[in-house]
Amino acid sequence: MKKTIKFRFARSGIMLLTYAVFGAAVMLLWNRLLPQIFGLSQLSYMQALGLLLLTRILFGGLGGGGWGRAGGRRHFHDENGLRFKWMVMNDKEREDFIEKERESSE
Repeated sequence: MKKTIKFRFARSGIMLLTYAVFGAAVMLLWNRLLPQIFGLSQLSYMQALGLLLLTRILFGGLGGGGWGRAGGRRHFHDENGLRFKWMVMNDKEREDFIEKERESSE
């Protein structure tokens, strides 16, 4: 139990540090490039964090999958383990499975 709590605090700290670093990177890149290229105003650090959060909401979603989940990759199993079962089947078992699914869908 104690290890789980320590792990959660460590994970939260790492996540906050990561957002802080990415926020600084967004601010620096924005302020270095976009005012000169497009004539936009510069961003403060808090605006950069807000922009980072906004892009996360719009393009990355807020729950499940995405950042922090197997390095951005989806896990290779589903709820009933069908993908794993498929991977361990031989060719004959796969053919039988496909035939059974075709019969049940008709």
